[in-house]
Amino acid sequence: MFELIIRRCLVVIPTLFLVSVIVFGMQKLLPGDPILALAGEDRDPQTIAYLQEKYRLNDPVITQYVSWLGRIMTGDFGVSIRTEKPVLELILQKLPVTLQLAAFAMIVALLIGVPAGIISAVRKGTLTDYSINIAALSGLSIPNFWLGILLILFVSVQWQLLPSSGYTSPFENLGQNIRTMIMPAFVLGTGLAGVLMRHTRSAMLGVLRSDYVRTARAKGLNEKTVILRHALRNALVPIITLTTLLFGELLAGAVLTEQIFTIPGFGKLIVDAVFTRDYAVVQGVVLCTAVGFILMNLLADILYIIVNPRLRDAT
Repeated sequence: MFELIIRRCLVVIPTLFLVSVIVFGMQKLLPGDPILALAGEDRDPQTIAYLQEKYRLNDPVITQYVSWLGRIMTGDFGVSIRTEKPVLELILQKLPVTLQLAAFAMIVALLIGVPAGIISAVRKGTLTDYSINIAALSGLSIPNFWLGILLILFVSVQWQLLPSSGYTSPFENLGQNIRTMIMPAFVLGTGLAGVLMRHTRSAMLGVLRSDYVRTARAKGLNEKTVILRHALRNALVPIITLTTLLFGELLAGAVLTEQIFTIPGFGKLIVDAVFTRDYAVVQGVVLCTAVGFILMNLLADILYIIVNPRLRDAT
């Protein structure tokens, strides 16, 4: 098992290198020139030449990439052209916000998706099963931005139950922090709940047809015990790995939700950076989200090896 985990970790290295090449290369393809924006309306040639020299834009692309990669390896993500702050400092400010939102959304997805999948599998072919499947498909089909706008309209504007936007640090006011996170977490979590429900239902249906479940029922065990202790324990093996992958997607895919609810996380940071052509920030945020997603994939592989005895014994 240890050797297989090491092999999985080694695969991450070339993947990270490829990601760094793509992130750096895509930045070169983005329209606009941040140097012209920094030079002001006059665009004095001496100022432009100074800025190009300062940010080493006159060097060959390969040289720029090697220099950029070397700085990244030491934790230097560059400096924001717009705010003159280190990119790493901006990332460390916004990352906890996105992580909290992703964690809340994952909790919502698990609380809704897993129980719904279990009930749907146990009551296969009934009205309950069909209703849960329709609800899951609705959660997958409804766009996040539309659901977010509806929640703001009804929950915040008409009913005045929760704040419509903004963010409060949990260290300043924990209650207000939770109130501001409920709606965006629900918006993100409902879509993921549909995915988890479908996978949980499929896994449970496969397990409920297995021999050991039939044996447990033949022994006269309580149906609740059969489902929760025997069936669910084995059905959760793929769900654990799926959860880690979905969490990785949340880190990279909460852009629209953060914009709608004005949450100062990664999504808002990268949108503002793109509009202001702050390419150092764009590179840093995209690279961090890509690395996070890759690491979550690695964690999913490791968890699958740990919780699946058959795969562990095969190695």
